[in-house]
Parts: sequence; C-alpha cells; structure tokens
Amino acid sequence: MRVYVVVCRPVLESLTSAVLDTVLTTLAAGGHDVRCSDLVADGFRPELSAAEHAAHHRPPDDVAADAPDLAEYIDAVRWCDAIAFVYPTWWSGQPAVLTGWFDRVLANGVAWELPEGATRIRPLLRNVRRLVVVTTHGSSKLVNAAQGEGGKRVIRRSVRSVCHPLARTSWIAMYGVDRASADDRRAFLRTVERRVARL
Repeated sequence: MRVYVVVCRPVLESLTSAVLDTVLTTLAAGGHDVRCSDLVADGFRPELSAAEHAAHHRPPDDVAADAPDLAEYIDAVRWCDAIAFVYPTWWSGQPAVLTGWFDRVLANGVAWELPEGATRIRPLLRNVRRLVVVTTHGSSKLVNAAQGEGGKRVIRRSVRSVCHPLARTSWIAMYGVDRASADDRRAFLRTVERRVARL
C-alpha cells in the first residue's frame, strides 16, 4: 500500500514521537511505500487565508499552484491508498495545527467538489481506502465517551466522507495516558505495532 502518515507532535520527546517511530518502522517492515509529513517540524501554517476561504465554493484551476505551500500535502493525499494520523488528543479532538491541515488541504478541488446545482459534495479522494488514527487521551474512555469523542467523529464522519465510499477506519487509542505507567505505555506501543501490521 501507499501510506501517507500525517503527524502533529508539538513535543519531540513524547509518547507521540515513540508512536510515530513504531508506525513508520512497522509500515516499512510490511513493505509499504510511505510518505510522512510532520506538521510542526514543517512549520505548517494552519490559518485559512481570506483567498482560500473565498475559493471554498469556487476552487482555483490549480489549488496547489495558488497555494504552493500546500503542494506537497496535496500531492500526497492524491497519491496514497491510506492516510494514518498520529497525534495527541486535546479538548476531545486533534491539535489546532491538524485542524488547519484539514481546512487547507482537504479543500474544494482537492478532497471534494460541489457540482453546480448539487446539494451534496462529491468526494475526490476515492484513492483513499483506509484511514488510521493513532492517538492518546489524557482522560479515560468513559470521560471521552461522555464528551462525544469529537476527534473520532471528525475522522469517521467528515474526513471519511471525502474518501472512497468503502473506506475503512481504524481507531487506535490509549486512554488515561496522564496516569499511565511506563509498562502501560510500552504495552500501547506493542498494540500499535500489532494493529498497524494488519494493514
């Protein structure tokens, strides 16, 4: 498979970095073709500009040409069979930089289009048949469920809607990480390795 890994890890010395290393090593061992974007290291600008917002319903002829800082990301989402997101969960969802990546990269003319007269968007990332999320939560599974698991909804309902109609999602999460022991964290990394190896 062609797998595009998108990581948002504001702290390099973190469990998220260990998760990323596990994901990349496991994918390489499985013979997958992998590209990786580290949004914080890239200095990705998450703010949607006025010009990008204006193109929301009428995309430019070439989105990547009009926003050259997005060209690498746009090429990757059009190239891949699967996208894997690696990030810590904050406020029940993904960090702001990753939200901005959704806003700016999964845009009209790239991830979807709204044909004239239509009332529903048409997905353009039909090449993407698998979405994988590897994330950590400070709070428990019960607390996340009570809060509605906003991050999971974004992936399973919104991002998936612009992919292939039969795209599958995998949610690999560690809950209660703030109180987890070193053994708990190592066990989670083994779970990540096992689940990613199934791709």
